[in-house]
Amino acid sequence: MERQSAYILVLSVVFLAVVGVVMLSSTGAYAPELPKDDPYYAVKRQGIWLIAGVFVCILGAVVDHRFWGKLWVLWYVIACVLLALCFVDEVGVRKNGASRWIDVGAFRFQPSELARLAIVVALATWFGKFQERTHSWLYGFLFPLLILIPPLALITCEVDLGCAVLVGTTTLIIMFVGGTRLLGLVGIGVMGMGGLAALIYVVPDRLERVRAFMKLDERAVQLGDGYQQWRAQLAFGSGGVEGLGLGGSIQKMQYLPYAHTDFIMPIIGEELGLRFSLLIVGAFVVLAVYGLLIASRAPDLYGKLLGVGIVSLLINQAVINLGVTTALLPNKGIPLPFISYGGSNLVCCLAGIGILINIYRKGIATPASPAIAIARAKVSQRL
Repeated sequence: MERQSAYILVLSVVFLAVVGVVMLSSTGAYAPELPKDDPYYAVKRQGIWLIAGVFVCILGAVVDHRFWGKLWVLWYVIACVLLALCFVDEVGVRKNGASRWIDVGAFRFQPSELARLAIVVALATWFGKFQERTHSWLYGFLFPLLILIPPLALITCEVDLGCAVLVGTTTLIIMFVGGTRLLGLVGIGVMGMGGLAALIYVVPDRLERVRAFMKLDERAVQLGDGYQQWRAQLAFGSGGVEGLGLGGSIQKMQYLPYAHTDFIMPIIGEELGLRFSLLIVGAFVVLAVYGLLIASRAPDLYGKLLGVGIVSLLINQAVINLGVTTALLPNKGIPLPFISYGGSNLVCCLAGIGILINIYRKGIATPASPAIAIARAKVSQRL
């Protein structure tokens, strides 16, 4: 199975992408944000991004993953500049009180998607280069934090708290595997939770979402900030085990906001039922297991951390989306990887898959000499 890990990984991604296209053909026509004169606008648009994503995925699979690490400073600076451009009126786009997008010709791009990958590459390169010093506070704690803080601050200022949490948790995972002292990780976790609580408390909308989630305000549960999650639960309940049939959703008819993006999973549950919903969850489990298997067989610590970081980004994002749509987490808009409508997220997710495939090619698929095999064994002990 180890030799087939990349093929199984790709099959799971293909399954998720196909489900995304099919569900967009079912939900896109009812999205109030999209043009009404073309019921397949969402499918066509996503198809263009999917083609671009496949090209980027192939590029990532062909180019040696160590190439990205050699230019990590360049990618890091580009990501920070693009994040800053979100606040420039000429190119930045403000929507629903958030400044997360920039217009690139006829397309709208979300720089935070690229920034996630840039942060992972930067941290993987740092720990791979200074792996003998990662137990020191300077190289294993302070410098990685200095790498993280600028893009994380910009993402937070964009009012994208979900992405900030995603980047923060992924960073903790990379630092743990990289060898940072446990006391430092606990400190970062405590500071992160405190900062998150403060950001929620000072913004009334976020606080109301938490209140609705905790059922402290019954009116907000169904009529206020808990409305989306209430409708999502109705969708799951209506679908039951078998589902109402493809195209049979009622909640997508402008009852459930953002049914084609952040809340597409409840529509899947309503139309295709519990069994198919569990297949999607299973596909993400397969992606996690075989992605981590590929990462664990990387030829060096840099490749291992890069693979672990990419898998963490994808799986953490899926967990947050599924947690929100099933009312297990407070409401926060974040797309479901490979399925939700959104071009920049789809392209960057496929780019990550391409890099994983290259790590597989350099690790599992390449016969190792005895010396390399011993080196890999030493690296694997860090997991």
